[in-house]
Amino acid sequence: MNFTARRSREEPLVDVTPLIDIIFQLVLFFMVSTTFVSSQGIQVDLPRSSSDAILRDQEDLRIKVTADGAVYLDEVAVGWAELQRAVAAAARAKPGTLVVIKADKEVGHGRVVAVMDLARTYGLPLAIATEANALEDGEEPAGPAPAGGTDP
Repeated sequence: MNFTARRSREEPLVDVTPLIDIIFQLVLFFMVSTTFVSSQGIQVDLPRSSSDAILRDQEDLRIKVTADGAVYLDEVAVGWAELQRAVAAAARAKPGTLVVIKADKEVGHGRVVAVMDLARTYGLPLAIATEANALEDGEEPAGPAPAGGTDP
């Protein structure tokens, strides 16, 4: 018996090409079959700011105040009593809920302050949504002059 003449056993090769083809087919199928629905939402003309955008969470309360003073909570028109109940419920459920206020730049200051005061009553943090607008060096921001500024 000659045991030294053994052939070394070849390792079996697993061909992953068909697996990759199937994965690409599935990705292509899901990309084509997915529908993208874009809702029109409520049109709010936000003021401009040079700061970066804030991080958003799904549990944030998004309150929109339109130019005519109407208040929307997550795209649904609400009255003041409904807004108070929703803010109170959010404060009870999760005390750190962020209240994001998107107020039209034409809305009265008092209406926005009332919404801010409501959020502060329940101890919720606030964020004011703006549109990004980087200012050039020496450029004045649009809108009224800041308090304490000089008038030409």
